[in-house]
Amino acid sequence: MDAASIIIPIVIVAVLVVLFALYVWVNYRSLDTLRHRVDEAWADIEAQMGHRAELVPQLVEAVQGHAGHEKALLKSIDDARAETLQASNPGQATVAETHMQQALRSLYSTAEGYPALNAGTQFLQLQGDLGDTGEKIQASRRFYNGGVREFNAKRTVFPGTLFKNRPGFEQREFFEVGGPSVAEPPRIQF
Repeated sequence: MDAASIIIPIVIVAVLVVLFALYVWVNYRSLDTLRHRVDEAWADIEAQMGHRAELVPQLVEAVQGHAGHEKALLKSIDDARAETLQASNPGQATVAETHMQQALRSLYSTAEGYPALNAGTQFLQLQGDLGDTGEKIQASRRFYNGGVREFNAKRTVFPGTLFKNRPGFEQREFFEVGGPSVAEPPRIQF
């Protein structure tokens, strides 16, 4: 045997090992980038939900001036707000968001019975701000869920399976909200 017949297979094996390691490293970086994108998207959802939670007390205050006797409704809004602020993961946020949307829908329905409230600029401005924030939450939710779908799929295919048990690479939960959105308050046409 000459030296070339021994060196060539060793070089081929070494090149294949280096290419495989490079392939695994590139896929790890891609999975890590997706993980950060999902974390960023979740932070955006939390920020939008926090902003809405800041608007809710102002809305409650505006409604109390006209419909102060609607204690159960106002309490449900406060409870939904507290639940939203305490939500720390998509599962809890899903429940909190559903409760918030139900409470806001009830509030808007009740407000229809108070023409002075519906004519007030503060209430209309808050309604618009809440609608805008609701739309931003929905857009952020779609972006987040798209990232989660891609991340979860990538971690279940080789070489992502090599990293799926590492901290931070666990399967992510979707942020789903049932029922229609309250992005747009009901409009009354005369």
